[in-house]
Amino acid sequence: MMDKLDAALRFNQEALGLRARRQEVLAANIANADTPDYKARDLDFGGELRRALEQGRAGNGLALATTAASHVHGGSTFATDAGLLYRVPSQSSLDGNTVEMNAERVEFADNALRYEAGVTVISAKIKSLLAAMQQ
Repeated sequence: MMDKLDAALRFNQEALGLRARRQEVLAANIANADTPDYKARDLDFGGELRRALEQGRAGNGLALATTAASHVHGGSTFATDAGLLYRVPSQSSLDGNTVEMNAERVEFADNALRYEAGVTVISAKIKSLLAAMQQ
């Protein structure tokens, strides 16, 4: 039963986790808009979602790499730079900073809107699953 619930919600769980991670990255870009030599980062949402679904990590975080059979197999939930890309600026700055505030604000608002839409979708899915269980 739990396997079916996990399968029903897995895509949305991964998508929301990646949206939250992207929001953190975009917020860091905005916070460092005046930091000399700061390089703006972003997340390839589609590629990361595809990779997460193929790996089957379902919220476990990152899989640990092991080099011997006796190593502990586990996961980690801390943030990492894996999957982050550098953003190419359309206009360079003299101090080496690649953050473009207008672009960051647009991406931040778009990602926030998509996160809220994801929450709405998963909430509706949970309600429909609860209704089906009650019958």
